[in-house]
Amino acid sequence: MDLPASISEPLISLYGEGRAADTASRLERLLDESGGSLRAPPTARPLSQKDAVLIVYPDQLAAPGRPPLAVLKDFLDRQVRDVITTVHLLPFFPSSSDDGFAVMDYLEVDARYGSWDDIRSFGEVYRLMVDAVVNHASARGRWFEAFLRGEEPWRRYFLTPNTRADWSLVVRPRTSPLFTTFETSAGPSPVWTTFSSDQVDLNYADPDLLVAVIGILLEYLRRGAQWIRLDAAGFLCKEPGTTCLHLPQTHSIVRLLRGVIERVAPWARLITETNVPHADNVAYFGGGHEAHMIYQFTLAPLVLHALLTGDARPLTAWASSLSAPPPGACYLNLLASHDGLGLIPAVGWLAEADIDRLLAKAQACGGVSYRAVRGGGTGPYELNANLFDFLAEPSAPEHGSEDDVRRFIVAHAILLAMAGIPAIYFHSLFGSRGDSEAVQRTGSLRSINRQKLAARDLEAELAPGGRRKQVLEGLRALLQARAVIPALHPAAPQEILDLSSHVFGLRRRSSDGSELICLAEVGSRPAHLSIRSTDAAGTDVLLHEPVRLDAIRLAPLQARWIVVPEA
Repeated sequence: MDLPASISEPLISLYGEGRAADTASRLERLLDESGGSLRAPPTARPLSQKDAVLIVYPDQLAAPGRPPLAVLKDFLDRQVRDVITTVHLLPFFPSSSDDGFAVMDYLEVDARYGSWDDIRSFGEVYRLMVDAVVNHASARGRWFEAFLRGEEPWRRYFLTPNTRADWSLVVRPRTSPLFTTFETSAGPSPVWTTFSSDQVDLNYADPDLLVAVIGILLEYLRRGAQWIRLDAAGFLCKEPGTTCLHLPQTHSIVRLLRGVIERVAPWARLITETNVPHADNVAYFGGGHEAHMIYQFTLAPLVLHALLTGDARPLTAWASSLSAPPPGACYLNLLASHDGLGLIPAVGWLAEADIDRLLAKAQACGGVSYRAVRGGGTGPYELNANLFDFLAEPSAPEHGSEDDVRRFIVAHAILLAMAGIPAIYFHSLFGSRGDSEAVQRTGSLRSINRQKLAARDLEAELAPGGRRKQVLEGLRALLQARAVIPALHPAAPQEILDLSSHVFGLRRRSSDGSELICLAEVGSRPAHLSIRSTDAAGTDVLLHEPVRLDAIRLAPLQARWIVVPEA
């Protein structure tokens, strides 16, 4: 094989020497053909403290007579172009359900949203992040329809399990049936459906399917994508008698995809989405040979707990346990997204009573999704609530109180201070509330945080003095401050400070020797801290004032970022 070991070795581990050799030759031809057409987009550059990601739906905003993608692009250019460097466009393909995550055609843009030209326009201004929804495909898509007709090669692209095998250990985040029976040209056939009967799992035991998926990812890169997000990455492979989660074969596929990217598009990055306990999550770094980035899913429930209870100690303990990612890799930190907030990553860091508090608050302002658990029954899986609603006092007015806004901003001050790259959901950046009417309309708890807006209405609601404007300006101020602080480079060292039960603190150090002390009061009461016993001083870049490090004062729900020059 002429392919590098990062590609050839995973192929052998997946398919054995014989099939791997044949697959490698086809893959090499594909990479040679595609590699020459791939050029680094104009926004390709090394990561820095200036980087921040916005997570957004392709049809997030609507205006009469214009494609939603064009409306969104114009809106973002006006409102956040100076503080957002990367746009994660959620699936923009034709889809049959799950707000885009049941893809019917991987290589088409849904005409309701716009065209590939609209997608490319994002990549000319922002770093573009695109979803690879390749654990499953739509049961109403072109591939699956060919499968039902028994056509090659698609009849091998979907997973038809041996129902007599032992699948009792399978772990999954749903309570729906694991297998769904479909009528095929050969008669009724069970097919694996991890997430829903409309989302049919792909069969990576077949090398033709893997080569086809790689071809799709190369097309995304050709169309301007720089970051590829592997949706539901942990579920890619299945094997009887196992949990079918994080299998060695799955890690081999992630390593192979990393090798493909390094060969044809070294400026691109691979991100795995695995909302699981921290140890399983960080395994997808693969010692520097798998994902370039992984989501830091544990952060959100621990920040919510801290601000709900006023107790920063579990957040401090977890953050103190973190190890630095491998060189060239980093965390993607977030507090909210299009999905709910996963509870599984918080297990072991929060006591059962604390998790019950999170569940109760979510039920009060949204709902809770459940998953099947081993041995039968169900258990809580994610909190389905809008982030602002979750952090707001129950008695606060609809527009939110001053404390609600401060609490929301201080949560994001923690997010933006952590080592890695921050990702902010559109509805968080623009201060949205939950859409309970959508939940009633769709029957899906996740709809509470997926509201689509009229661009004209949102513009009007961003008037001075309103909640949306307060939130946007507060987050813009944090992002602007972050962009000019070298100590907040995603790879800068991080040290957690154990200062007070109601203050979360950390120290970051830049390569030039300066440091940044980040403090966040979460208990709604004043704090008086001493970081050093001398009269050393720094500058609070959020308040633009000098601060003595032996006499730091924090108001309730206040964040302070104190730059300390090199001694």
